[in-house]
Amino acid sequence: MRLLFPLHPPADPEERDLRIMERALQLAREAAEREEVPVGALVVRGDEILGAGFNQVEALQDATAHAEMVALTQAFAAAGEKRLPGAELYCTLEPCLQCTGALIHARVARLVYGAPDPKFGGVESLARLLELPGLNHRVAVRGGVLAAESAGLLRAFFQDLRRPGL
Repeated sequence: MRLLFPLHPPADPEERDLRIMERALQLAREAAEREEVPVGALVVRGDEILGAGFNQVEALQDATAHAEMVALTQAFAAAGEKRLPGAELYCTLEPCLQCTGALIHARVARLVYGAPDPKFGGVESLARLLELPGLNHRVAVRGGVLAAESAGLLRAFFQDLRRPGL
């Protein structure tokens, strides 16, 4: 486990969200450098980073190796728990259906994400899985944090893929 803010933690909760999302964006940039879809995620509990990940679908040849899943797997190992009560997941892109389900199973307390995902988003865009009646766990949500930056990374990545000769 690594401390999020070893020197000066922000007093303002919105500033805290921005600073953590900036770290998730760094992970997304790392994914892009590795020719992965640029999505980054962090699992945080209190002032500790329990897990960090970026998409590794191509590297692992695993369609489920999304940034959120990688970060959650690390967090389970770091915490030594199969659930993550009190944890927050920060992700540069709205979680897909798979990852949204994982948040529920992991008992993550809060989700903070950047850009919406109209094709696969499981929180608000395609489906609203967290609002299904009968769920035994609720996840608080804040979307749109550094959304323009997150969307810009994705747009640039896919534009580069479509360039002739690449």
